[in-house]
Order: sequence, then structure tokens, then C-alpha cells
Amino acid sequence: MSEIYTVYLASKDREADLEQELKGHIAERHDRLFLCKTPVTPVYWAQNIWYDARKIAIESIGDAAKKLRAIQRNWALYPHDYHRRTALIEGKLPHVSAKPIIFPSPLPDAPLGSWCLLDKNLMLAAPTCSEPVPNGKYLFAEDRDIPPNRAYLKLWEVFTRTGIYPQPGEKAIDLGASPGGWSWVLHELGCDVISVDKAPLDPKIANLPRITALQDSAFGLDPAAIGPIDWLCSDIICYPDRLYSLVTQWMDSGLVKNMVCTLKFQADTDFEAIQRFASFPNARILYLYCNKHELTWIWRSEE
Repeated sequence: MSEIYTVYLASKDREADLEQELKGHIAERHDRLFLCKTPVTPVYWAQNIWYDARKIAIESIGDAAKKLRAIQRNWALYPHDYHRRTALIEGKLPHVSAKPIIFPSPLPDAPLGSWCLLDKNLMLAAPTCSEPVPNGKYLFAEDRDIPPNRAYLKLWEVFTRTGIYPQPGEKAIDLGASPGGWSWVLHELGCDVISVDKAPLDPKIANLPRITALQDSAFGLDPAAIGPIDWLCSDIICYPDRLYSLVTQWMDSGLVKNMVCTLKFQADTDFEAIQRFASFPNARILYLYCNKHELTWIWRSEE
């Protein structure tokens, strides 16, 4: 019986962060893949997690494809090494669609495995993974005309992965809104949006019918003056401690139902800050495919 591994695919350029999270658990490392013999460890800096992975000896390209098909139908290749050989194996497997996601639409629900070659005659393969899209790459059919920047993709990914969307008629506040990408997403989902930033919104966003622009500091707002909010969203560039104070103020007010905020880090990742945000009841932290040195914190007043 071959050994079973949990395999973590590090988020791009965040290998050191994932290595710190997995400290003491790593059996092998192959570039961005960290192989562990221990049960799944809670981590934040993994783009995808392979469950019940095994090393499988292969005799040929056809043998590799046959052994993968014997496990299940749907496989996503992680292009680690031996690229020509893996391409030939992949060509013998059933096609798995990698079309961009049309927002808003549900994610695939079929099991998706991941595999790669560690050596010419040795595969690493897992029948199921944490993410239902190949290698955790959430790629969307982008709107290149209206949004003033690509930050809107963060909210698209959050709502797609959680399956929880703002509803028409709900009230949202976008803190640090300029130039307006997040406000645009909330508006297009039917929300009435208060967009808060000292800098002006892009005119295309400011002129939308359900956008109210407030040129002010997000940190100077009194929640009581704003009133009940269904969604508080923040992509503000600030230290995590300052964001923590902000969300705690809103949480304590009892006026907000849902929050989506970006935790941005400077030179070093603040792991203590991550744990403080994770400790809130009904909180979840995701690494988004379009995140850089940042994580996304999601909180609901009730599940």
C-alpha cells in the first residue's frame, strides 16, 4: 500500500508563508507543492489542497492515463515538470473544461482530481481537491469596458466561492471605494451602494443610479450615522490592526449583517493578525486567486 499525502499548492510567491504554516509537517517539497503525511492542516496561503494523494509508478504514457482513468474521470494537470510527457498523458484523458467562469454562475460540482509527474515514471495524483477548478485558478470572463480596475474580480471570486450573493434592494457600503470596482459589483447585483473614499470615483461609476458617493475617510464614519447595512465591503490599504478596529466598531454597532474585507500585509506577513480575524465567530478567511500579499476576510452576523 502506497503512502497517502495531503498536498498543498502554495499561492504564487507565497511559498515562504505556506512553509511557515506547515512547519513540522512537510515530508517533501517539489517547487510550489508541499507534501505532508499528516491530516489536513488549516492553512491560508494554499491555492489548492490535494486530498489522499498517492505516488503511482507508471510504465508509459498510456499506462499513466489508464491508471488515472481507473481512479476517476476528471483530472487537472499541475504542470510541475516533464512538460512534453505530461502533455501527452493529458491528451489521453477525458477533456475537462477550463472555460472562464461567467459571473454570476455556480461552480462545477463534479469531483476534480489533480496530478503531476515527479519523475519520468512516477506520478503524484489525488482524486479530490479543495477547489473545484483546475489548480485553484478562478478565472472569469472579464468585463473590460466598465470596471475602472481589476479589483472587482476579488468580489466576484468571493461571492462565487461562498455561493452567497448580495440581493437586489440590499444596502451596501464600500469603504476605500475609489476608483469604484467593488461599488460597481455591488451595484450590478442590485444593491444601493454608499461609496466612501477621500478620492473621487471614476465618473462611470459615480453616475450609476444606485451609487451615493461620500468623499470622506472610512475610519471617521459613525456607524449610527449610516444606519443598518447588509454588506460592508473594504479593500482599503491599511495595516491589519487598523482594519481590526474598524470592523470591530461596526460589529459592535449591531448595524451590519455581512462584511468582506481585504487583509493587506507589508514586507512580513502578520500571522497574529490573521488569527485575530479568524477568531471572530462566523468568520472565514480565503486566499483569492487574484490576491497578492493579502487575504480576504468574510464575516456574517449569523450563519
